Amino acid sequence: MTLSAILFGSIGTLVETSEHQRAAFNRAFRDSGLDWNWDQNTYRELLSSSGGAQRITSYAKTRGEEVDANEVHRLKTQHFNSGMEIGGLKPRPGVLEIMRWAAKEGVKTAFVTSTSRDNIEITFKALGNTLTESDFNLVTNAAMTAAPKPAPDIYNLALEKLGISASEAVAVEDTATSLQSPLAAQIATVAFPGANSLGQNYGHAAAVVDRLSVEVITSILLSGDAAGADDRRVAAG
Repeated sequence: MTLSAILFGSIGTLVETSEHQRAAFNRAFRDSGLDWNWDQNTYRELLSSSGGAQRITSYAKTRGEEVDANEVHRLKTQHFNSGMEIGGLKPRPGVLEIMRWAAKEGVKTAFVTSTSRDNIEITFKALGNTLTESDFNLVTNAAMTAAPKPAPDIYNLALEKLGISASEAVAVEDTATSLQSPLAAQIATVAFPGANSLGQNYGHAAAVVDRLSVEVITSILLSGDAAGADDRRVAAG
């Protein structure tokens, strides 16, 4: 099967922001008068659920507390964006290699995220000219689907807009929860864990890597791997 598109599935597949995110949550907690502090282990456990407001709600329940999760998350986003505006972020290992190869070979690329437009814009601003939104054939956002990840809706929409079938694409996701989204859309997926999502269960990924490469991406379809076909692990760096 010919590879027609590479689908990057979240901000974390492009840049490493895990610790920026965690620090922003903790600042928001202090601003809200909450005696909470998420260390790395706690944050890694909470990444099993998708969406910042949902994580706040879940954590509050474990403590028997009631909070305005949306307001706390608004403050978190404010702190995160302020930190990102400093800039200087670099793409994760292999991302630029994949993007350059895809442009040369005529393979489409998409940023298939269900985050907000604000988060998308601040991420590309932090990347400067290293990687821009215009480098992608398609960039999705939260307003384009009623069902965020891990539902497959945003990936199904991306396939429709790109005019391709699931069997012509390879997706890249960085957490076990977000991985469920492309798999549910029947797209072969490479797991590319971030700093705080290492050790999660990526058993249904076609490959698990610490660095993206053209060889890994192209081998998925060439070998006939389907989404969730095996439990293969690839050391890519």
